Formats: sequence, C-alpha cells, structure tokens
Amino acid sequence: MVTTTTGMSENRSEISNLGEFGLIDRISKKFNLQNATSIKGIGDDAAVIDTGDDYLLVSTDVLAESIHFDLAYTPLQHLGYKAVSVNVSDIAAMNGKAEQIVISLAISNRFSVEAVDALYDGIRAACEHYQVDLVGGDTTSSRAGLMISITALGRVKKDKVVYRDGAKPNDIICVTGDLGAAFMGLQVLEREKEVFQADPNMQPSLEKYEYIVGRQLRSMARTDIIFELEELGVKPTSMIDISDGLASELFHICKNSNVGIRIYEDKVPVDQMTFNTAALEFKIDPITAALNGGEDYELLFTISQADFEKVKNHADIHMIGYVHEKTNERVMITKQGNVVSLQAQGWNHFSS
Repeated sequence: MVTTTTGMSENRSEISNLGEFGLIDRISKKFNLQNATSIKGIGDDAAVIDTGDDYLLVSTDVLAESIHFDLAYTPLQHLGYKAVSVNVSDIAAMNGKAEQIVISLAISNRFSVEAVDALYDGIRAACEHYQVDLVGGDTTSSRAGLMISITALGRVKKDKVVYRDGAKPNDIICVTGDLGAAFMGLQVLEREKEVFQADPNMQPSLEKYEYIVGRQLRSMARTDIIFELEELGVKPTSMIDISDGLASELFHICKNSNVGIRIYEDKVPVDQMTFNTAALEFKIDPITAALNGGEDYELLFTISQADFEKVKNHADIHMIGYVHEKTNERVMITKQGNVVSLQAQGWNHFSS
C-alpha cells in the first residue's frame, strides 16, 4: 500500500458515506475528556464547562458561502443577523442564555469595506436583540468566497442545564412556533433566482411570501421561550434546536436518551403560508417540509407529564406526541390514522 505525505491511502473512504453526524461520532470516539471542569463535550448543542457557581456553555457554527447561503438573494445585513441567531439558538437549546460571541471572518477582495459594514450592521442588530457582546475574533483573506465562524458563550445555572439525553418514557414532546417555513422560503428564493437568471428584466416577486422568506433569510433564536419556561416553573427533560429538520432532531433525542417517540401529523404546527406554498405551488407535502426542511431554529423539547398543566395554554408551544420505551420505534401517526416510520432526511453537508 502506498501512503501519501498527507496520510491518505489509495483505499480512501468517502466522507459522504458517513454523513455529518457519522463523521462527528467518528471524531468524538477518538477523544476523552481529561479535565474535571469539562462536563459535556462533543454530542450536544453546546459544550458545558464548570466555572464554579454556573456552567459556561460554548457553541460554534460555520456559515460558508454557496453551502449555507447564496449572496444572489441574501442581503449581508440579514446574513450577519442569522449568523448570530444560529449560535445563540444552540445556547438556548441547553436552557442557557448567550452572553458573548467571537467572530472569525474569511473574506475575499471582491467584497468592499461597505459590504463588510453591512454584514456587521446585521451582527450588531442581533447582538442588541439578544443582548450579547461581540468581544473578539479574527479576520483573514479567502480565495473561496465568504466564510463566517461564530463562537457563542453562554451561562446556565447548574441545576437548570438541559441535555439531549434526559427524555423519559411518557414525557410529552413539544415544539415551539411553526415548522417548514424556512425551507419553503428557500424554495421561493431559488425559484425567483432561476427566473431572474433566465430573464434579468424579470424582477423577483416576493411580497406575498414575506413570512416564509423572512424565516429563511433572518432566522430568530427562541430565547424568549427559555425565559417563559423558567417563569412557568418548567425545566424540560431534554431539548435541542431544530436546525436540520424535526425528524432529524427527534432522532438525536431518541439516540441520546435511548428512547422511542410517537408523534401525530395533525399536531405538527405548519403555518398556512407554508402549507399553501408547499402544497399548491411546489407540490411538496407540507409535513415533509416540516419534518425534513430545517433552518427553523425553533426549540424541540420534552417535558414530564406533571408539567402539562403549566404549558397547555401557551399559544406558541405545541404538544405533538410522546416518548416511549421502544427504542426502535420512531413513528408518526398520519391524519388518516396510519403508522409510518420516520426518516431523518435533513440536510447532509457532505452529499455530492
């Protein structure tokens, strides 16, 4: 066998065969936590570090041009705002509050100073909204477009931290907001881009899609729900944010908590504009958009039966199913009463 100087053999394995989460699992198996202050490492929305009275939460996300965003229809201000939101959302998914961010920016010389100003205008608006401080970072040149990496730092009381592995049989499965809107907003933007490329005289028509396009371009982290749950006296048994689609996130909770789940199609919240755009214009089953679309950045969490009365009247928390002990049973009950196995078909970063 001939080995190259980069350590790769002729018999190579494709990353696409593993997928993002398979690659993460492969990496995590090679590392063990060595410090007593490292409470939680790879495998949740954020790392957890003991700082004394509280836990420090640390999460990092990268947004890469042509992978996570298309500047043909993404305003730089919105991109800056979204970059902060997706990181703050990870901190919220641990039941914590983000306090600081650091930003690493790789940018090519095709961007002007004014373009950078616009990007940071969006970042500043998000920082003001979430009450987080930009405390540092790094800037470098790029030959492959724009890349933004943000690390969010947050804090949570030790007895309030929530992981993905705490779901128990008979827990109630809850989601916030509505699902599938960001995915359908992306479909509209891609369609309008194709129309414009075919005929530059045709201007995009987006007015009627304001809600779903906004959900795609300017994501909002549900930090409000964390405060409201605290006020209601509810601590979720498990929690995760919905970045890769409801089904994928449900699978993470199942795997980490060693449980199964049962959800009901008619309980999954889908906005009317999302429903109409999916079903009437794109011939996509709206529940498919909700289950597999991703980028909603709503919160998916489980609560004990004892907390049902506390949240049942909350207008923005929807109870969509329950947890059970059959680990290999992850199903949805359709509107017709059929039992179908869920498939996690969310975004695969390494697909060809």
